[in-house]
Order: sequence, then structure tokens, then C-alpha cells
Amino acid sequence: MYSAVAGAINHPDALNPYQALFNFRMLDALSEAGVDLDTVSPRPFAPPIGPYSSYRSIPLREQWGPYTLHHPRFWYLLPKRLLYAASGESYARRVPAYLERELAVPDVIHACHIYPDGYGLLPYANAHDLPLFVVAHGKLLNNLGDLPPTVDGKVRETLDEAAGVLCVSEALEAEAARHTDPSKVTTVPIGADPEKFPVDEQSRLRAELGIDPDATVVLFVGQFTERKGIEELATVLPDLDLDSTEFVFVGHGGELEEELKRAVADSGFSNRHVYTGVTSLALRRWHAIADLLVLPSHAEGRPTVIYEAMASETAVLASNVDGIPEQVADGETGVLIPPKDLPALRGSLETLTADRERLREMGEAGLERLRANDWTWASHAERVTELHRAALETATPVDQSVPR
Repeated sequence: MYSAVAGAINHPDALNPYQALFNFRMLDALSEAGVDLDTVSPRPFAPPIGPYSSYRSIPLREQWGPYTLHHPRFWYLLPKRLLYAASGESYARRVPAYLERELAVPDVIHACHIYPDGYGLLPYANAHDLPLFVVAHGKLLNNLGDLPPTVDGKVRETLDEAAGVLCVSEALEAEAARHTDPSKVTTVPIGADPEKFPVDEQSRLRAELGIDPDATVVLFVGQFTERKGIEELATVLPDLDLDSTEFVFVGHGGELEEELKRAVADSGFSNRHVYTGVTSLALRRWHAIADLLVLPSHAEGRPTVIYEAMASETAVLASNVDGIPEQVADGETGVLIPPKDLPALRGSLETLTADRERLREMGEAGLERLRANDWTWASHAERVTELHRAALETATPVDQSVPR
């Protein structure tokens, strides 16, 4: 095949094994496709004491699935809103130097984020005349005009220098094409693998977790933040009067975590189902148990959690923003509502939770849609390797269109 070095500042590690699992799944799929892969996931220099001192325990390298994960140190400076550009500059100095010392020169550089991964690996790619691919997930490109000018310039430089810009949605592809050569921008969907979700064990899992077999289970998965619509959910929960309904919230922290917990406590729903630090296995079980995924986000790419809902035959109630309408067929696999629309969120929750049969039909249609579009990790890896190989076969820009 060929060799690659991937950059993924957001990646699970020994200290935070459940963060950014989508990047692990992406890179795991590339390894399974035959790519000889090493991954750099830089970690900050840690102080000897204080809340960030635990980063000192992260090893310089560890085996993560089929590939080696390297943790070179760099200066990640706070507050982020003021010093994010300086952190990117430290990445661009220290990580390429680490690669020169520790690894053989690969064939391809694959950055899991435009910034800081793509920007930080750009000097190394240029020094060795390697094609650099960057992945666009949504948050950065959707907020490009609001970034500090110094960061904005680094993002634009990376987009211009990259051999390929791989977007997780068509909406992001259109946005990226506004900022760089459209011929090197393409949509490469991520996905989920249905065989990993124990849907056939739903009854047993509900019994184990003390969930009424006849209850409608509404699941939220994501950070407890404003962008994910937690404020809207916290507002409507105390006023909802839904028969035989359980809400389950799975996240990894966020500034609205306490507000959400208070709202659940003030509602008529159980407050024992707000979780952080849930393992991948446990999360797949919750997907298998759930009847409805709720995701009232303000902005997204194509959220992994929606692919996972489709893989587990779970209906979706989500905002009609960015790439979500590309995933959810409104009225068929779920229901789409405007972001920040409290009456629509409240009304849709009331209507959908009252009809489990309709939710079941939507869930089945979602799985059919996932399979029809081949939205799996193996297919993602196949599309990415096609683009990598095309770049290796020619030194000139190539048409990177792939089936969607």
C-alpha cells in the first residue's frame, strides 16, 4: 500500500480514553485498509502541580489499536481565545522536529483537523515534498470569519497548501470551496458500522439497566454545550409531561453540564441518567436501547452520533443545520426542526414519544438509508486511500471526486 503519518490533536489517550473517538475510528479504518500508519497526537507540556499536571503521565508513545500513537510535547497556551495562534506555532516547530528524529519519512501526511494539525504538519510536508490532506469536520470552517485574525490566516494558508481538503458533508464542501481551489475539495463521509450495535439484545439490556420495556427512551449524545442545544433542552425539560418516557444524556462535560442536571432534577424524569465518561461499548448499548436520538444543535458537520443512531435503528430529532439534512430524511428517518426553536422542539418531543411504532419505522428506514449510502468506516477508508493514491501518482492537482 503506502505509508502515512496522521496528525490528530484530538485523539483518545491513556488519560482521556473516550475523547474524539471518531478520529480513532477514522485512523483505525485506514490501518485496516492496509495503510502503514503512525499517528502524532501532541500533548501540552504539563506543570508539576495543578489541574493540568496529570498530562505528565501520558507516555511519549503508546500502541492504540493497530497503529502507534506518538505524543510529542508542545506549548498549548491558555486562554485559548487569545493564544491559540501561539499554540499552533509551537505545534509547527516542535512536532515536525519530533518526526525528523523519530520516524522515517512517509508517503502521505493526513491531518485529522485543518488547525492545528494541518497547519502544524505543513512545514514537514513542504520540507519533504509530501501531499498533505486535511479533514474538515465543521466547527472551524463554520466559524472561520469569527476566528482571531492570526488564526484565520493560518487556516487559509493550510487550505491553500493542502493537496486535498476532505469534508464530512456537502455543506462543508461548499464552504471550503469558497476559501480555496474547489478542485481539491471533496466530500468524504464518515459513518458507523451496524454490526457493532446490539439491537437484537434490547430487551435484555433494558432489564439490566432498569428501563421499562414499554418506555420510550430519548437519548442525547454530545458535549453539554450551547452549540449542541443543551440550553434549549434544559428549558423545555421541566415543562414536558410525557407518559412512560426516559431521557438519557451521555456527554464528556461542557459548560452547561450543571444547568442540564438541574433541569433534569426539576423535571418529571429520572435524574439518574446523566452520564460522563461512558465507554464506547456502553454507548453502543444505549444506542441499541434508545427509540429516539435528540440533537438540537446550532451548527454541525455531519455528526457521527447520527450515523450511530442510524446504525442502531434509532429515529432522529435534530436541527436542520449544515450537514444534518444530508443525513436525516425529514419525515422518513427522523424529524428536522429549526435550531433554537423551543416550540418546535417541545412539540416534536411530545408527538414523537407518543408513537413508538412510528419511531420504530423511522429507525428501520434510517438503517436502510445508512446501508444504501454505504456510510461505514470501511467505505470512508476506501475513499480516503483512493485520494491518497491519486496524489502519489501525480505531482499535479487531480480531480478528487469520489462517490458519495
